[in-house]
Amino acid sequence: MNSIFRKSVLSVALVASGTVAGPAIAAQASAGPVTAARPAQVQSKPGFAEQAQPPPAPPPSPPPPADEGKRVLHYDYQRQPNSYYCAPAATRIALSTQGKVVSQREVADKLGTTKAGTNSVDDTTRVLNEMTGGGYETTEIKTAEAEPAQVDKLRTDVVEAVDAQRGVVANITGTAVDTQGNQYSYPGGHYLTIIGFRDGGDTMKIADPYDPTKNYWMSDDKVADWIAERGYSS
Repeated sequence: MNSIFRKSVLSVALVASGTVAGPAIAAQASAGPVTAARPAQVQSKPGFAEQAQPPPAPPPSPPPPADEGKRVLHYDYQRQPNSYYCAPAATRIALSTQGKVVSQREVADKLGTTKAGTNSVDDTTRVLNEMTGGGYETTEIKTAEAEPAQVDKLRTDVVEAVDAQRGVVANITGTAVDTQGNQYSYPGGHYLTIIGFRDGGDTMKIADPYDPTKNYWMSDDKVADWIAERGYSS
């Protein structure tokens, strides 16, 4: 059987069986719709995402502790109404630190204040003890300038008095400068109240019954020099 005969016989057999050969791509297309292959999922290593993030911010710092070397008493301020009521006004401020609010006139009567003023801190000490039940003492600085030991005693006395809720009445004279550089001058003498301290007593808070700014801070040595030749009730 030659080649032509064999091809004829094969074609007749395929027709008879109902099968028609076609291109391979056509056979695949007739099998059904083609679904796109899903990309392979890449599994990350445990902890990979956490390592990629920036480190957390540190917690905020706690607030600084309160200054244990500072204390200012609560007090009721009144400015002196005239030039000679500084002792009654200063004594009244000191009394108010213990919750005793009285009139300047009442205090002036007890002090024996006149238009010439008030005699000395012996009077302020006496009235403070009379109206508070005691605890006050008079300290004099008789020298023209305070000695280091007198500055130390003033600092100790102020800290002890303020810790005991007692304002200190000081009789001063001359000129002094506060921590802000402001100058205060009382050449004829004056009374004022120390109502607090800071830096362990190295700096003192003054309530001035004459000055309209009401209060200011001053170093202990300047306050002591201001009191020199006079004294204070603590």
